[in-house]
Amino acid sequence: MARVLISMPEEFLSRIDKLANEEQRTRSELVREALRSYIKKTTIINPQRASKNAEILEELLD
Repeated sequence: MARVLISMPEEFLSRIDKLANEEQRTRSELVREALRSYIKKTTIINPQRASKNAEILEELLD
């Protein structure tokens, strides 16, 4: 699986870690799920663009 480096404010990362801990899953799992949800949401707004983005993301996540 490929790795991605992103930057975010410490406070935001702390919120992500807290939620991941509460749900007993990893930070990576939580971020992947958030991206999947975002892609599904954008499918309704712009299906062609969202479909291409979903394919790219799924290739990266598989």
